Amino acid sequence: MRSDARRNRDLVLAAARAEFTEHGAAASLNRIAQRAGVGPGTLYRHFPSVQALLVAIIQADVAALCERGQVLLDHAHPGAALREWLRAVAVHASAMRGFVAVEVLGSGGDPGLAECHDRIREAGGRLLRRAGGDADIDDVLTAVNAVAWANEQLPADPARLDRLLALIMRGLPAAERSDR
Repeated sequence: MRSDARRNRDLVLAAARAEFTEHGAAASLNRIAQRAGVGPGTLYRHFPSVQALLVAIIQADVAALCERGQVLLDHAHPGAALREWLRAVAVHASAMRGFVAVEVLGSGGDPGLAECHDRIREAGGRLLRRAGGDADIDDVLTAVNAVAWANEQLPADPARLDRLLALIMRGLPAAERSDR
């Protein structure tokens, strides 16, 4: 990809992330193009649909989450590492005001999203096993996503996410003991 095309793609992704965060399902592709300082044709050349744009954003987020998970495997306290990573997953899950979940559910089995799901499960499974947790990683991730959704729906409380994640961690007794 040419450097100007790469720059335009990056500008569109940054603008889309901001637009989805601010406006959720009301986000407009035309506003995204304006915010990025590119024409609609440039946006559509890179991302022919809202779905393609969301998949690109999710893939970037998942890559960062997996990299963070890899780094956390060396953390001195495996339970604390798992808790930190699960918090990052919860923040990702609620980042765009529920829009991602709605669009992803209607994705029709997008292979890029399936790969993201597999990568998250793998990274989380490694951290969970290292922390001594004996729960199923799918159950843990489902609980974290539920916590993220609940936290998003309730009135703002900066400490709520951490309190709810602490409840999940208490349900993983071996993981909770391993952060001492």
